[in-house]
Amino acid sequence: MTLTLRGPSKSIRGFEAEVVSRVVRLRSPSTSPQREADAALIRSSSDFDEAIASGFRNAICVDGPCDMSESENYFPNYASLDSRFDYLGEGDVLAVEASGKRVRTLYRRASKHNSFLTTERCNHNCLMCSQPPRDIDDAWILKEIRDALTLVDPTTTAFTFSGGEPLLNGEAFFDLLTDCRDLLPNTSIHVLTNGRAFASSEVTKSWAGLNHPRLMAGIPIYSAVDHIHDYVVQAHGAFDETVLGVLKLKDRGQRVEIRVVLHAITAPRIAETCRWLARNLPFVDHIALMGLEHTGFAIANDDLLWIDPVDYRDSLAEAVGVLASSGMHVSVYNLTRCVLAPSVWPYAVQSISDWKNGYLKECEQCSEKPMCSGFFTSGRPRHSRGIAPILAT
Repeated sequence: MTLTLRGPSKSIRGFEAEVVSRVVRLRSPSTSPQREADAALIRSSSDFDEAIASGFRNAICVDGPCDMSESENYFPNYASLDSRFDYLGEGDVLAVEASGKRVRTLYRRASKHNSFLTTERCNHNCLMCSQPPRDIDDAWILKEIRDALTLVDPTTTAFTFSGGEPLLNGEAFFDLLTDCRDLLPNTSIHVLTNGRAFASSEVTKSWAGLNHPRLMAGIPIYSAVDHIHDYVVQAHGAFDETVLGVLKLKDRGQRVEIRVVLHAITAPRIAETCRWLARNLPFVDHIALMGLEHTGFAIANDDLLWIDPVDYRDSLAEAVGVLASSGMHVSVYNLTRCVLAPSVWPYAVQSISDWKNGYLKECEQCSEKPMCSGFFTSGRPRHSRGIAPILAT
């Protein structure tokens, strides 16, 4: 079931912000606030009383006592949320939009799938984009993320920056990465970028100059044929700039992942694409072959993009075999084991973010379910005719 990561507040008071939102960290009401941004997480009357005794000035009430008149005597900043936000816990970070009376979950301490959207702007218009770009001024997002980073648990294993195209933010984005290096030195940072900015030696030099040991760029290459890649991303000349960017990053010893989303344009050619990758980019750190998330532009372009994974199972198995035999690190994302050849199973991982991951009724008796990716619950999911339980023998 898809978690509600953003939604209206039932009621809200205070939380005025200079730009769009106030960033707060949820804390147990029995502990004393350590930061001005700490907010008591209230679920019951006893939580309410404990938060008062602990000296909290901010409070977030989830499906509990939400008497605004009483809370006004104790909490200058107070918001109440309905039961859809029951998943919230201590250490989670929220953005509270007082003017719009909305709340967004920015970071969940217990999750392994945290991701920050850095911008909605992009210089691509990918046919299957799950976050359709908008030409708007959203520079405020980076300030919000920088505020959030100071509240993120330093033991967090990893998180992702996505877009839009993060590198369109230029120096401001590099300032954000600098914060990551300094505040969260043990956290792996994955930046999803189309890679074209790295065709500039200046940009690549700045990236390498961060000296972040756990920084990786996730860059898409959708075909070994330049005009096919350019068609998928709807940008002429993108292939050449992307490949040049990858080469410049690796020349400076930077970590690079190549990502290939599988659909009716890319999947039939996946073995050819992977042979090209093995010959020309054998030094990249990871190859991710990814099932399509049926949301965003993928819905609008369904007739052009949809292909049943069963129909490219053999090609995918060949592609994985080519990469693995070449000594490359390859993973298959977002595809259930029942639509994959058994030879691919060791490379198939549980990659779908926990907040939009689910299973079907057919999965209940499947012996491979604990290892299976499951399905996207976002957008308008489409399922293969090959979905069937794998029974232990």
